[in-house]
Amino acid sequence: MPRGAVYGFLGPNGSGKTTTIRMLLGLIQPTSGTPTVLGEPIPQRVAYALPKVGSLVEGPAFHPYLSGRRNLVRLDAADPQASRRTAGSRIDAALERVGLMPAADKNYRAYSLGMRQRLAIAGALLQPRELLILDEPTNGLDPQGTREVRHLVSDLADDGATVLISSHLLSEVEQICSHVGVMHAGKLLAQGTLDELRAQTAPTVRLETSDPQTAIEIMKRLGLKRPRSERTGDHHLISAELGAVEVAAIVPALVAGDVPVLGFRAAAQSLEDVFVGLTGEGFDVSG
Repeated sequence: MPRGAVYGFLGPNGSGKTTTIRMLLGLIQPTSGTPTVLGEPIPQRVAYALPKVGSLVEGPAFHPYLSGRRNLVRLDAADPQASRRTAGSRIDAALERVGLMPAADKNYRAYSLGMRQRLAIAGALLQPRELLILDEPTNGLDPQGTREVRHLVSDLADDGATVLISSHLLSEVEQICSHVGVMHAGKLLAQGTLDELRAQTAPTVRLETSDPQTAIEIMKRLGLKRPRSERTGDHHLISAELGAVEVAAIVPALVAGDVPVLGFRAAAQSLEDVFVGLTGEGFDVSG
């Protein structure tokens, strides 16, 4: 991961993202190989690396009958490198940054899932961090909370932190991240910038029509690859890889074959296209 990047660790549930994160944080040991975090081998030098790392793994867990503020006080007190003299100001700053100051003195058990998620992020921000590892940070957040986390991650990266976001939500990764790694069945299939990953898959075209069978036959004859049809109401949406076919030749050929063309566009590659191209199977887009 490049320093200062927002890295989307992308993959469906069960692909191995959280297991990988737990190995990076020294919570479990790999069966082979040696992960490094900030240049330090893990777990051999975990005590040197982890003070520079803030993390949220597998959801928040706090004392239910303590307030959000008191939970952060206890969390900060457990950090041997944290200054007791500055604890109050650092805790207030972390609460303010995640938008929880108005609810700071409310018991944790009364927090919504989104508030609990933000409190966990606040816990990761109690000290200056070079690296933040956030496992599904927008889980349970409403659209407003999701936007707040998105802006928070951008601000942290602008301040010089490197951020790893594990997620199965393609739209969030596409909006937040500068770099992406695609995980599937325990293997990292590809990684790079968004543009680099999109370049690995062929451009696509999308056609809306009421005659999908004839349309697919003509598209195959032209040389378009892997056409697939999906029903949308009374019509069908057909996607196909462009390959070496000229876009300008497609619609005239369809019209000449008496195919009703209700909509047509050459589509830029999305992360969903990248994932399908790498793994050959679909992906949970909405979460």
